[in-house]
Amino acid sequence: MEIEQTAIAGTLESSDIQITVSKSTAGINIELDSQVAKQYGTQIKKVLMDTLNSYGITSVKVKAVDKGALDCTIKARIIAALNRSLGKQNTDIDWEVL
Repeated sequence: MEIEQTAIAGTLESSDIQITVSKSTAGINIELDSQVAKQYGTQIKKVLMDTLNSYGITSVKVKAVDKGALDCTIKARIIAALNRSLGKQNTDIDWEVL
């Protein structure tokens, strides 16, 4: 699948993560801004990559601004951003990927 438009999900509140996805021609590029990147950066990127792979996304720019989000929140935010960027409505979402 290809990203159709730039989309954002999440907030900059404590325990959340704001994720922006946009088109890219250079594969998958993840930019992570987090105060806990040294401790949890690898895990945050793994959750993002696993979710992108489950959607079959091979080319995307992801900017993630983390404020201490748990894995389930990270996954929910990337899924929301991807569905928005793909122009999907509630009835179009591929629930089996989740």
